[in-house]
Amino acid sequence: MSSDRELGIIVYGATGYTGRLVCEYLNKQYGVNGDVKWAMAGRSEEKLISVRDEMGIPEGVPLVVADSSDLASIQSMAERTQVLLTTVGPYQLYGSDVVGACVKAGTDYVDLCGEPAWMHEMIGTYGEAAKASGARIVFSCGFDSVPFDLGVYFLQQNAKAKLGSSVSRIKGRVRAMKGTFSGGTLASFRATMAAAAKKPELLEVLMNPFALTEGKAGPEQPSGMAPVYDDDLGSWSAPFVMATINTKNIHRSNLLLGHEYGEGFVYDEMMLTGPGDKGEAMAKAVAEDKSMANDPRKPGEGPTKEERETGFYDVLFAGSNDKGESMSVSVQGDKDPGYGSTSKMIAESTVCLLKNLDAAEGGIWTPASAMGSLLIDRLQANAGLTFKVEA
Repeated sequence: MSSDRELGIIVYGATGYTGRLVCEYLNKQYGVNGDVKWAMAGRSEEKLISVRDEMGIPEGVPLVVADSSDLASIQSMAERTQVLLTTVGPYQLYGSDVVGACVKAGTDYVDLCGEPAWMHEMIGTYGEAAKASGARIVFSCGFDSVPFDLGVYFLQQNAKAKLGSSVSRIKGRVRAMKGTFSGGTLASFRATMAAAAKKPELLEVLMNPFALTEGKAGPEQPSGMAPVYDDDLGSWSAPFVMATINTKNIHRSNLLLGHEYGEGFVYDEMMLTGPGDKGEAMAKAVAEDKSMANDPRKPGEGPTKEERETGFYDVLFAGSNDKGESMSVSVQGDKDPGYGSTSKMIAESTVCLLKNLDAAEGGIWTPASAMGSLLIDRLQANAGLTFKVEA
């Protein structure tokens, strides 16, 4: 896509919980008069002005009025910018026309989607059209699935350098995490469950680790839905709530990278709970926890600034090949995963696309397949993430 648009980045949903954090980050990191020309977008100009003033963002940041129920306003917004960053979810309710507008305009698109059934639908609906228009559509640029997608990518690049080839088996294991969900995440979860109740065929998409690989399946994958003891790690592991989306994105990355990880690649993702009886008991308790379905928070509600600032995460990726060789890496973040870190990750993903017009061609991508090492470098330099080879 050419770089002659009026704006570089539009943040759609700028008055929402996560959108505010994204704007705060862009203002702090890139200012107003630098090489990243960005704007705030939402349904109400009055509210946009109020939020801009409340956050101390200069008046030089343009405001764009757009509403997902008004297709003309969405199309106009897409045509004004090189990259459209949207935090307006659930995407299955408010995102389809935004993707369509970006594809039609040849505009790059970035979101925080963790809704695999909708992503599956968008790939089928707009995949070829995005290739034709040059629009680079990149879903899941927050905690789901940047640390996991790029963590696997980072391990595989290092495995090729150290072992001579990629590894066929990787275990993603969350070693530590402190953070909370927002009302927006819960709304997406509930919308997905409601859609599956109306269309039982969606359950097959939700359960299939290869739901985003366009009909190309791989070997049987561990379910990750029940506690297991990882002998090689000396710890019990429990189901991890983000695994159902992250695993699908990682297998899509493998597809889009020409099966760099191998056609027999196996990946699962869980949480380490420790050894012995205590670790087993904790793993079983996590597996039986249904609190997310009953959480009362609504969109616009989320963790406090203190909770965001004191949050963190640490994810281990342990890889092995058929020769018995192994390698492990880790990815750590310095803020709460869902919001403090996510707002920085999606902002840097957007800037990465903006500054690297040749990073990928038009199409529907994952973070790793579209940006790979370019994004890893940006996240380490600017966003408080650390990618490290451990063994």
